[in-house]
Amino acid sequence: MSYSQVKNNSPLNEFIAGAKGIVPLIIGAIPFGIIFGTLAQSSGLSFGGAMAMSAFVFAGSAQFIALGLLAVGTALPVIILTTFVVNLRHLLYSLSLVPHVQNLSPVWKLILGFWLTDEAFAVAINRYNQSDRSRYKHWYYFGAAVFMYVNWQICTFIGLTLGHLIPDAASWGLDFAMLVTFIGMVIPYLKNKPMIITVVISGITALLTRNLPHQSGLIVAATAGIIAGMIVEKKTSSE
Repeated sequence: MSYSQVKNNSPLNEFIAGAKGIVPLIIGAIPFGIIFGTLAQSSGLSFGGAMAMSAFVFAGSAQFIALGLLAVGTALPVIILTTFVVNLRHLLYSLSLVPHVQNLSPVWKLILGFWLTDEAFAVAINRYNQSDRSRYKHWYYFGAAVFMYVNWQICTFIGLTLGHLIPDAASWGLDFAMLVTFIGMVIPYLKNKPMIITVVISGITALLTRNLPHQSGLIVAATAGIIAGMIVEKKTSSE
């Protein structure tokens, strides 16, 4: 939602605008959340454990990876390392947001930091990059993040309680909606050669290493993409 649509610029209006702005991304997350809830208990998590994971971890891709690793009895250190690497992208998100949130109170930073997701970042950074001088843009971010959080909890609950009514839900391919959402978020930000190279190398490496044990191919792909992007960026800057 553009600034022109945030009328009477105030915390409440920014909050509402942020909630509306993230709706398209929430639609893509709904099947993803339901499938997580459906698969959680069959992977060894209790009802309370699955809800707690969504409430306190709140990271879709990391939660799915953790489920897969738990299901095959992977050691806890491997699970922690894998999910840590997968979530390293949030460090890059944080660096992009620092100039916009550095003057906020520690409480605000803690709140926004916990609710930092791919979707919330996508809509928040777009709002921050708009040229108006609103003092309440963090409320836009907050509204988007809260709406996504509530949606994720509801979808997890639906999957846990009603998922058994959907036969073999994982085979329906509903999680493809989330993949499309991720692609839609990434493409607009591929504005230079290092970014493009990072994504291409990561994607190719992920495909080539998809059969590695414990989903360690994700670590290899992420590392390869980052290294390739850094090399290209260094080479470009030196020309």
